[in-house]
Amino acid sequence: MSMAPGDLPPKDAVAVIFVSQRTEADEAGYERAGAAMAALAARQPGYLGMDSARGADGLGITVSYWADEASARAWRAHAEHAATRDVGRARWYDSYRMIATRVTRAYDWHRAAAPDTPD
Repeated sequence: MSMAPGDLPPKDAVAVIFVSQRTEADEAGYERAGAAMAALAARQPGYLGMDSARGADGLGITVSYWADEASARAWRAHAEHAATRDVGRARWYDSYRMIATRVTRAYDWHRAAAPDTPD
């Protein structure tokens, strides 16, 4: 799940950056758990959105955006999230790191649509 174009986190939101290196184990289980965690996070108070990408080499970066520090910490402490994190440590990740930071500014850019050309 990604934030929609034009949906930017507001100034002073919290961005939680999760950089992970996947194992090759249980791809289907990982995909199911990832979808479940994305849906669960989206229902949490203070959730603003998420951007995520993973390369063919297994390196992934997910950034989740939260209204404030309390919301981000509540997500970390959520029992289902904690249980899934434990499975991730045991099965799905070789390593990961997490960085939490405040948004000080945000902007986006979009390529303009090409004008219609006559046939």
